[in-house]
Amino acid sequence: MIQDHLDKIEERLKQSEAVKESDKAELLTLLTTLRTEIADLSQTHYEQAESITGFAELSAREATRSEKNPALLNLSIEGLASSVQGFDTSHPRLVEIINTFCTMLSNLGI
Repeated sequence: MIQDHLDKIEERLKQSEAVKESDKAELLTLLTTLRTEIADLSQTHYEQAESITGFAELSAREATRSEKNPALLNLSIEGLASSVQGFDTSHPRLVEIINTFCTMLSNLGI
């Protein structure tokens, strides 16, 4: 399930016409790092890893829609940011990646 979410994010980003190529490249690089961090997290916190990737997929979907709904984008990004709360100490790199991912997706919605 986790890999399915990550694969869907990657596919959505690659096919999106609403995202500039430079932003796509940066988001895809973040996604590559996220895959590694999520794999590590899923060894000890599978449900949380699944929740994070689910919110990441939803956020990517909302940010790359041709007709954006700012309220839905904000809700999905808030959910994604909330899903990593509490991992600051144990998985700081994961939190950093998600925060950067959230910021970039939020900027796409402008």
